[in-house]
Amino acid sequence: MALLEILKYPHPVLIKKSVEVEEITEETRALVTDMVETMYDADGVGLAAPQIGILKRIIVLDCSARYDEDGNEKDERDPYAIINPVITRKEGKVIWEEGCLSIPNFSEEVERAAEVTVTGLDPEGEPIEIEADGLFSVCLQHEIDHLDGILFIDRISRLKAAMIKKKIKKQAKNA
Repeated sequence: MALLEILKYPHPVLIKKSVEVEEITEETRALVTDMVETMYDADGVGLAAPQIGILKRIIVLDCSARYDEDGNEKDERDPYAIINPVITRKEGKVIWEEGCLSIPNFSEEVERAAEVTVTGLDPEGEPIEIEADGLFSVCLQHEIDHLDGILFIDRISRLKAAMIKKKIKKQAKNA
């Protein structure tokens, strides 16, 4: 298991479309394990392969509550890994405050489908179907967007996106 580098906006890989995984191998499963470890290390709820520089249609997520009512980290985790995910149903609308490991320190309200059904393959190559709502639905849509080269700032007003991009450029210049 290894921690992987998470690419930051405006890295050009982040806006490229990923290709389907044609064969699930031990290398694929090892990548999924490393992605989950990297996601947890970065305190994220989702990670897509393009965010680590790999243009394959693989996402990992864990939207379960990580902390108990006293603020202590829970031991149990519930990660999902989906290979070649496809949204087959969208229903309703929800506005959710989203952030992104590739655009750290920024968040904005994004309109998404309130409920989704996603199909794909698990790391063993078995077909899966997930019906989701709430944070899980938003997270699935956000990570699948990454596979298509879409960032959450592409789903907000041009003015808000321009302000975030300007701040990122300024931070990079001052770094």
